[in-house]
Amino acid sequence: MLPQRLIDGYAAFLEGRFPQESERYRRLGEDGQSPRTMIVSCCDSRVSPEVIFDVGPGELFIVRNVANLVPPYAPDGNQHGTSAALEFAVQALRVSDIVVLGHARCGGIRAAVAEDAEPLSPGDFIGKWMSMIAPAIDRLGPRGSRTMDDYLRRLEYGSVVNSLANLRTFPCVSILEERGKLKLHGAFFGVATGVLSVLDEATGEFHPAMDGPGKVFACAPVA
Repeated sequence: MLPQRLIDGYAAFLEGRFPQESERYRRLGEDGQSPRTMIVSCCDSRVSPEVIFDVGPGELFIVRNVANLVPPYAPDGNQHGTSAALEFAVQALRVSDIVVLGHARCGGIRAAVAEDAEPLSPGDFIGKWMSMIAPAIDRLGPRGSRTMDDYLRRLEYGSVVNSLANLRTFPCVSILEERGKLKLHGAFFGVATGVLSVLDEATGEFHPAMDGPGKVFACAPVA
């Protein structure tokens, strides 16, 4: 039996949203999906791309993993869930945009720099996965006199930049980007504030996507 909260939510869906969007669901069921945007987001329950961008079914192709990471291209015969989703989005769905969506207070980022942190299991799957942000840690440099909150925020931003760099190691991505058929974007969601910031790759700074409260944040080290 599913948790009652899920059953109740499904009942509300059947009574409310599904009847309102039944035609959309019928088309999606018969014709398949054709989203134009792929989102690489975190598993964190506080960060739901469908809610943040207020979209309906079929509008976004979303892959979620711990800390919204994209691994580098590695055709080594192993299983690569995020890479497989990326391949499908680019090669089969022909998305026109890919957004790496970071967020504040990311547990994966904090775990990656926690001192003397014990693995949660013998497999240490989180530790091995988060080792991918090592280049971002190296670029940021030692924490020094920064507060831990400031250091973690800069690393959260830097991790988005690192994932964009890894995206470009995939031939199918880099070729289409060079041809102007695919655009890559970095974004960051403030869970407590609701502020969405967008990366300006020319400057390395994140700026609020819309006018309003928000802070320009550079992912490069600051003296």
